[in-house]
Amino acid sequence: MTPAASPATPSLLHGRALVFAAILLAAVNLRTAVTSVTPLLDVLGQDFGFGTTMTGVLGMLPTASFALFGVCTPMLARRLGLERTTLLAMALATIGLLLRSSAVGVGSLLAGSIIALAGMGIGNVVVPPLVKRYFANKVGTMSTLYISVLQLGTMLPALLAVPVANAAGWRVSLGMWALLALAATLPWLMLVRRAPHPDTLAATPDPAAQPHGKVSRTSLGWGMTLMFGMTSLMTYSMFTWLPRIVVEAGASPAFGGIMVAVFSALGLLPSLLIPSLAVRMPNPFPLALVGFGCFTVAFAGLLLAPMKAPLLWACLLGLGPSTFPLALTLINLRTRTATGSAALSGFMQGLGYSFSCLGPFLVGWLHALSGNWVLPFGFLFVCALVMLSAAWFACKPRKLEDLW
Repeated sequence: MTPAASPATPSLLHGRALVFAAILLAAVNLRTAVTSVTPLLDVLGQDFGFGTTMTGVLGMLPTASFALFGVCTPMLARRLGLERTTLLAMALATIGLLLRSSAVGVGSLLAGSIIALAGMGIGNVVVPPLVKRYFANKVGTMSTLYISVLQLGTMLPALLAVPVANAAGWRVSLGMWALLALAATLPWLMLVRRAPHPDTLAATPDPAAQPHGKVSRTSLGWGMTLMFGMTSLMTYSMFTWLPRIVVEAGASPAFGGIMVAVFSALGLLPSLLIPSLAVRMPNPFPLALVGFGCFTVAFAGLLLAPMKAPLLWACLLGLGPSTFPLALTLINLRTRTATGSAALSGFMQGLGYSFSCLGPFLVGWLHALSGNWVLPFGFLFVCALVMLSAAWFACKPRKLEDLW
């Protein structure tokens, strides 16, 4: 077996069980700063005296931060190594969450949010190449585990935010997730201390095996980016506007919340199934086709008959983003090395999340412009077509390093 194909060098195999736990602990912290604050924005607005404009800014911060820090992370990882970069990510998440929970004004609230989201944006990018480095022979299993844990870390803060805030105050509700981020720093601190030298992505025993080139010059890179970006755009648009759609159709606000809860919960199913299916298929494009079908049927149902079968539309919306776990799994299936995986992950997530920033804004603008939901759903259908077309290039059985 060549060095580039090996799951890990002998020195990296030491402590593999520890890194297994460390990866899962990192994954569970990748969304806590996002979903722990959104249910409390009204309360925070009352305490700090901000209105809808600042609420919109706080709503856009996650995807904007993921985009910015996603682009920067591969360069950071080359300088520090994957393990040290992950330790930095978890430390930033801990500090940011603590700062946000102790905020005394809008400025410190924003600063804490940006620091925490910077850590999570870095973590988004480094986790897939860590799976490639330590578990290259178990990509499907590890991808299923870490993506499912990521989904749980998305759901739990949203479910607990309001009950904990009612019982102990919003500072406790926001700050308690810093303990989880702190717990995630400990195994990475142990792994970093065991490494005798900085473990950079560029270090490989065989210089000829070291990948080089730009992801932006490959059809694979753009296919992955557009598939991931359009999926995120449609998902974040529905998170933002689904309650408004059903309320305008005659439902109560409480039912709108139920629709979002069903939408979120169903997202766990693709996370459990898609990675293990993708590793068994030379070309997993049929999985993207299923996601496209679920999205388009749900969009048609919400536009033409929103209250005829609303829970069915919510379930289909939850299954539509199957291309999210597919994209995260393909990062490792379409690369040979941890270096290639980090480069593809940074490009895909950095640029992809910048697309998703636009989704909620454009859907709202088109709705305000037309006074109905025809134009917004027309826009989302075009995005679904772009996603499907991009998936054709992303799913082709080839390796990034070969395209370089």
